Amino acid sequence: MSADPRVSIHPDSSVLMAAIAARLITKLVDVQDKHGEATVVLTGGTVGIGTLKAVADSAAAPAVNWSKVNFWWGDERFVGGTDSDRNTLQAHEALLSHIAVDPERVHEPGSTDDFASPEEAAADYARRLAEAAAEEHAADMSDDRPENPGTLPRFDVVLLGVGPDAHVASLFPEQAGIREKELTVVGVRNSPKPPPERISLTLPAINTASEVWMVVAGEDKAGAVGLALAGANPVQVPAAGPTGRSQTLWLIDENAAARVPEQLVRKGPAGS
Repeated sequence: MSADPRVSIHPDSSVLMAAIAARLITKLVDVQDKHGEATVVLTGGTVGIGTLKAVADSAAAPAVNWSKVNFWWGDERFVGGTDSDRNTLQAHEALLSHIAVDPERVHEPGSTDDFASPEEAAADYARRLAEAAAEEHAADMSDDRPENPGTLPRFDVVLLGVGPDAHVASLFPEQAGIREKELTVVGVRNSPKPPPERISLTLPAINTASEVWMVVAGEDKAGAVGLALAGANPVQVPAAGPTGRSQTLWLIDENAAARVPEQLVRKGPAGS
């Protein structure tokens, strides 16, 4: 288990997204130097999608071999494949359509076009994760692998936003998803935030990641951030649950940092 979370505060959301983009590019290059490929789990939301746009706009973006990056998503809205609510569609518009990705490495959760229920789409996503893990495990005998090979591939970075209610991915306070202990992916119904049906990685799946980056901006998130960093119960405050195996980073702007415990704070535009 990783050490205590590190908190890096940036002056505003624009600086924050540029800093996360720079950090992500560097991380992917470093991982590719070690493994030949890298895997990132993307998130939606203003900061998540804004970060992807900042990556696309970065002069350093070509340093990454994008054809050797595996893309997964922490959650997705269970709507039609071309619905503007889809995190995957927004990610394509912000970044993926601007770089030379390998389509076989872009793993989008299913939509209502292909599945009758979020549970069916979740089972399909879990199956594809397990298949990717089995292939990776057969080829990679290094020590830097998930704790449960055969179930999940190596997640080098998981990006997560935080809602004002402290939800992460589509794991909402007190709901079944945040309580799940065994499954890697769950279908979500009755989400308090529309649309009501979703697909989400579970906390046990998220916590196999080498690094978890919590990316948050806005004064309306300050309460959730403060509770999470104060060690709240993840069932009530899901943002308190994600923990990277080697590092957990909170990359936030000053507005979101109003209630962060002082001993956790580090400031700097580069987030280093």
